[in-house]
Amino acid sequence: MGSATLCAVARRGARAIGIERFVPGHDRGSSHGETRVIRLGYFEHPSYVPLLRRTYELWRELEAASGRRLLHITGIAEIGPPRGTVVPGTLLASRAHGLPHEVLKAAVLMDRFPAFRIPPDYVGVVQPDGGFVTPEPAIEAQLRLAKAAGAEIRTGTRVDSITPRGNGVRLAIGQDDIEADKVIVSAGPWVKQLLPDLPVQLRVTRQVMAWFRPVEAAPFAPERFPVFLLENRHGVHYGFPPHGDDTVKVAKHHHADEAVEPDRYDRGVSAADEAMIRAALVDHIPAANGELVAARTCLYTVTPDGDFIVDRMPGAPDIIVASPCSGHGFKFAPVIGEILADIAITGATRHDISRFRLDRFS
Repeated sequence: MGSATLCAVARRGARAIGIERFVPGHDRGSSHGETRVIRLGYFEHPSYVPLLRRTYELWRELEAASGRRLLHITGIAEIGPPRGTVVPGTLLASRAHGLPHEVLKAAVLMDRFPAFRIPPDYVGVVQPDGGFVTPEPAIEAQLRLAKAAGAEIRTGTRVDSITPRGNGVRLAIGQDDIEADKVIVSAGPWVKQLLPDLPVQLRVTRQVMAWFRPVEAAPFAPERFPVFLLENRHGVHYGFPPHGDDTVKVAKHHHADEAVEPDRYDRGVSAADEAMIRAALVDHIPAANGELVAARTCLYTVTPDGDFIVDRMPGAPDIIVASPCSGHGFKFAPVIGEILADIAITGATRHDISRFRLDRFS
C-alpha cells in the first residue's frame, strides 16, 4: 500500500518521501510470497467489486508504465458447500454486479480440473477474470516509477513518533525530524505502534504459506488448474498453479488465528503448521500432496469486522491511516494508492470508501 501510494502521489507532482523500516518487498509483513490472489466476485462483500474493477485497470496501467508483467489471469475456482461462506458470498457479489461466472456441480468441476477431489454436494463458482499478482515485482515497479517522478525513498529507517503540529505533522526519525503537510500511515502490523490513539483494536496474526512438489504433474498444467479458494471441514484454503517452477503454493486462510507481536513471533514453520495446510491436500488435492519444498510466514493485520480502514485520524486530519488488510488486501494496492493520493492532495475521492471509515467502531 505504501509503494502504491507513493507512486500515485509522486506522479501527480506532489513532493513525497516514502519511509520503509526494512527493505521493499521484505518478508516481515503482508506483501511477499511470490503470488497474491486477485478476483472480481468478492465473497467478503459486493461493495468491494467497484474497487476491484478499478484495481484491475490500474494493475494493467502499471504493467504498461513499468514494462513488467504483474497480473496473471488464470481463472479462479471458488469451491465449497452451497450453504457455506465462500460460494454464497461469491454468487451474491457476482450476480449483484453482473460478473461473468459459471456454477459447476462437483462432478463437472472435477472433470474440468482433475486435480480436485470434492464431495458430491459441493459446488464451484468459476470466474474467468481471477488470477494472481506478483507482489515483489509489483512493489519494485511502483517504487521505480515513484522515484522517476521525483519521490525520495528512505529504507532501513524507523519512525519513532508521528505528531500533529498546527497545519502539518512531524515525524521523528532517529536524530532527524521531517515536517510534512500530510502523513499517510500504511504500516501494516505496526500501524497501532505508530498511531497508539487509533480508536480500534487490531489483531496481528501469524500465517504460513507452503510450496509443494506434486506427486503427479499433469493435473497442474496451466489450463487444468486455476487459482482456487476451497472451503472445507478444515477451514478455507487457497492456492496457485505453478509459477516459475513446478511447485504448487497452498495456504490456509487465517491459519491458526494465532495473535502475535510483529517484532516477536515465530518465523519458523513447524510440523503442525505443515499439517494444517496438508489437511486440505489429503482430502481434496491429493496429487499436490508431495514433498514440501519451501514454507514461509507472513502476518495479517485484522480489524474486528474484517473490512479495511481508510480514513483520517480523529482529531488529526493531516494524518491519514490505511489498513486495507485483514488478509485480503494486496490486490487492491493500486486503487488504495489512488484513493490515498486523492485524500492527501484534494481532500476527497470519487471512490466509495464509506465502509472503511473509523467511526463504524464507535
